[in-house]
Amino acid sequence: MARAHIDLPADGELPSLPQVVLRALEACRSESDYRDIGRIISADTALCARVLALANSALYGRPGEINSIEQALLRLGTDQLQALIITASLRQLLFDLGSDRWQQIRDFWRHSLTTALTARALSRLTGYSNNEEAFMVGILHNVGELIALRQPSDNEHQTPLDDQIEIGARLANHWGLGQMATDAIRYQQAPARDIRDAGHLVKLINLSARLALADSSGIEAAQTIFGLTSALTREICTRIGREVSSLAESLDIPLEGPFDSGDAHKRLFEQVVRSAMVEQALQTLPEQANSAELLTTALRNLVTLTGRPGLVFQQYDDRLELLAATRTAPPHIEVPLDNPQSLVTQVGTLRETDVLKMDSATILDRQLLGLLDCRAMMSVPVCYGEQCCGVYVIGLDSVEEAETYTTLVELFARRVGGLAHALQKETRTEKVAGETLEQLSQRIELRKRVHEISNPLTIVRQYIRQLQNKLQDIEGSGKVEPDLEIVREELDRAAGMLERISEAGESGASNEQDEDGVVLNSELTILCDLFEEALFAPSDIQCELTMTTASTRARATRGPVRQMVMNLARNAVESMPNGGRIQFRTAAPIWQDGRRWIELTIDDSGQGIPESIRDSLFKPVRSTKGPGHSGLGLSIVKQLVDDMEGIISCRTGEDGTSFRILLPAVKETE
Repeated sequence: MARAHIDLPADGELPSLPQVVLRALEACRSESDYRDIGRIISADTALCARVLALANSALYGRPGEINSIEQALLRLGTDQLQALIITASLRQLLFDLGSDRWQQIRDFWRHSLTTALTARALSRLTGYSNNEEAFMVGILHNVGELIALRQPSDNEHQTPLDDQIEIGARLANHWGLGQMATDAIRYQQAPARDIRDAGHLVKLINLSARLALADSSGIEAAQTIFGLTSALTREICTRIGREVSSLAESLDIPLEGPFDSGDAHKRLFEQVVRSAMVEQALQTLPEQANSAELLTTALRNLVTLTGRPGLVFQQYDDRLELLAATRTAPPHIEVPLDNPQSLVTQVGTLRETDVLKMDSATILDRQLLGLLDCRAMMSVPVCYGEQCCGVYVIGLDSVEEAETYTTLVELFARRVGGLAHALQKETRTEKVAGETLEQLSQRIELRKRVHEISNPLTIVRQYIRQLQNKLQDIEGSGKVEPDLEIVREELDRAAGMLERISEAGESGASNEQDEDGVVLNSELTILCDLFEEALFAPSDIQCELTMTTASTRARATRGPVRQMVMNLARNAVESMPNGGRIQFRTAAPIWQDGRRWIELTIDDSGQGIPESIRDSLFKPVRSTKGPGHSGLGLSIVKQLVDDMEGIISCRTGEDGTSFRILLPAVKETE
């Protein structure tokens, strides 16, 4: 009997659990680390499918190369990822399923996640080369069933259910996941004896799907396929079960009993409506010349959006300055940030939304209430990454009313912060967290080349000037003088062109990665040369560079290495406000855990890392403008070192701070 033809759905037409989409949306709104967002996306088949399909599309020039969620996120970038999740949340509103169908989707989610986690665990245990590919195929292996669940309960529902495995294999091929992934989905139910000599990925998915179903034949299949003992297999299943339960609890998804996502669906609807309101309000903003104009004009839109009176302060490094008020002409109010006591200074320092508590109101708080003509007020920071450019204040009738407006005003403030960041792109030193590794590598490489060319041009111009002075006393030199003047003018013009290239054309610099690795000594030489003039000299910091004579070729690429060193150097400078010493040292080879490493040590004579953040070192924390080595910078360093499969450690105290980084050495045969 011939089976009916099933059209493949569009990539966005697969339902997700609203709880997962809500959590992903919240993670994007709060500018979470891309790995955290990736972990949320990885737990949902529909979101995984959309991310992988887009990353493998011809839009990105190299279809079919992505076989893990992390690779997909790196290719898409933060902005594209946020747009994808927001679009996914809008599409979820179209899936108005009954409670019985939501329960089926919950059970589907649990099975796909269990399969994926089991596949990753077995991948590590059996030595498969790509653990994340195993996870990804595991999460997608039963996507055909998800297509059936979005159909009404009739014959059209049964047809894709009967053909779900073949539909899943066709989708894997359509998404460019490769032949091995397609085969792994196609043969997921093949008898264990028939796949003993099949590809490793096929065996992983086949066994993982069996174990996720708690199939009684799964224990026997583990012995047949991989030679695993029943005790070890049961231990793996128990551990994966606990991991699934923990993740479900974190997402507020009950795994047992009746399940209805109606409440989560409603919360998602509210989030989407708020987002749409904010975007509509910001669409009417005229083009702005600077952050102050943006904050002021956006205040009018915020008042229209909320219907509440408002104030806006612009934030500088050491103070807040009132820019505008909606109910009266703004008086001159300038507030220092060195001793935050009032609501706006605390919000500007801590960068967290807060509501005024009348029992702790300062004189400034009471003045602002007078300007708003209200009995209560809420304050929200306008931030992008680590940068905070301002603070909004809206008036309320009561403290309890803040709950109505908090989410909406925070969404608005984050979007304004992003727009302000775009206006400040020329402030290069303040956008480390927003600058991509590729842009950083291009900029430093171009500046180095311009610097190398400019030096001989400057020397030649000086010699021409000296030659002109000497020729003044020689008879007949007047005939040569015009020619020398032309040469000097042309050299000046060439130097000016180089300067313009450095300022306007940095993004066009080459960014090819070193297939043979990176020579750490060479990179440090370039960076210290650049840092000396731009970073160390203005801060009265002496730089020492001590490099080993052995090979320092590390298995890494320029961009991550340079951003890692740049962040640590900037933190060191911030910790030495009165000047000091920074030392870069390399050593090789270092032997640890049976591997060869290249060692980089960066020592400074600064104030040391504050005790308040030592326990959360390398984690994103909110800076309080205290000593250096805090905030997002060290979190980025840790991510970069992890991505290069390196190791980082820190020692800190009153005599300064020392970071030790181990990068994998390139094998001598490579």
